[in-house]
Amino acid sequence: MPKPYPKEFRDDVVRVARNREPGVHLKQIAADFGISESCLTNWLKTADVEDGTKPGTTTADNAELRAAKKRIRLLEQENEVLRRAAAYLSQANLPKMMYPLVRELAVDGVPVTVTCRVLKIARQPYYRWLAHPVTDSDLEQAYRANALFDAHREDPEFGYRFLLDEAREAGEAMAVRTAWRICSANGWWSAFGKPKRGKNGKKPGPPVHDDLCAVTDDKGRVRHAFTAESLNELWLTDITEHWTGEGKLYLCAIKDVSSNRIVGYSIDSRMKSRLAVAALNNAAARRGDVAGCVVHSDRGSQFRSRKFVHALNRHAMVGSMGRVGAAGDNAAMESFFSLLQKNVLDRRAWATREELRIEIVTWIERTYHRRRRQDALGRLTPIEYETIMTTPATQAA
Repeated sequence: MPKPYPKEFRDDVVRVARNREPGVHLKQIAADFGISESCLTNWLKTADVEDGTKPGTTTADNAELRAAKKRIRLLEQENEVLRRAAAYLSQANLPKMMYPLVRELAVDGVPVTVTCRVLKIARQPYYRWLAHPVTDSDLEQAYRANALFDAHREDPEFGYRFLLDEAREAGEAMAVRTAWRICSANGWWSAFGKPKRGKNGKKPGPPVHDDLCAVTDDKGRVRHAFTAESLNELWLTDITEHWTGEGKLYLCAIKDVSSNRIVGYSIDSRMKSRLAVAALNNAAARRGDVAGCVVHSDRGSQFRSRKFVHALNRHAMVGSMGRVGAAGDNAAMESFFSLLQKNVLDRRAWATREELRIEIVTWIERTYHRRRRQDALGRLTPIEYETIMTTPATQAA
């Protein structure tokens, strides 16, 4: 069963269909985007329901219902924690630790996060207690950590020395070095102790991946070989921006080196890490098996973010990063943006982000993928090239 198309792609196709010129049929638009006419018709019906022009249950209604069920389930879990805690505390010969109750509730399906939040205890000491047998030293450390955590929660601006004083007042005396070690391990620092560094004038951060596309010639110069023998072997990605009357619009595109096809993209009004993550997820959803594929980018903060790295790991892909200030390290991707700049972005002034978005996705899907022949592909379009490349593999299977 084929994987569903990404939501952003479906929304873009609906935009193009709704804003089509008179005389242009849905069948032609569906062919331009590589989908069936019935599929496009269903997307339009769903969009009409979402916009409220036709009756039906919208995605927002379904999401609200799921959120309500989630809140009800959370309230039931919190009530169960309070009920079990009251019974636990009323027992005779009660031990001082609450961790056994947390473990019992976890076995019964109540998340540890919910239990610890209701009982106002820290999770880190509980997990340490759960992983190893409890010794007197561990128990003492847990009491100290709880005392420091309570003090930090009440006064986040206190440093570890002030937290130590509060812990001593609560009956948990310890050395200054011990308090520092516990606070350091858990990140309990003063809210004013570590000011954030500004970004202006700072160099790009260190790469989170090695440069897997770099090769060294006989003279010791670093060159980049952007070649791939098969599809989903090497992808390139980058972000471009363009002004509209409403402000900037950002495009993150991902290109397959083998066929030069834009396998995934995302468009947004803000250049955050979610822009790069959405483009990668859209590409993985449309390509299927992408495990082991190398994704090469520059050292932009969006591609160095933990969200993007986690997305790569989730799809079993491999990251690669070029050097600082070396545009040639991603020249193949820059060539695509140059074409986009000449054919779409610079052709006229764009009043709204919406009309520029429609023009971008139309040019990519209709012109670049299906009509623009490339010398590197033997005068074939990216779609024709991929069809030829995948047909022998399908026949062999």
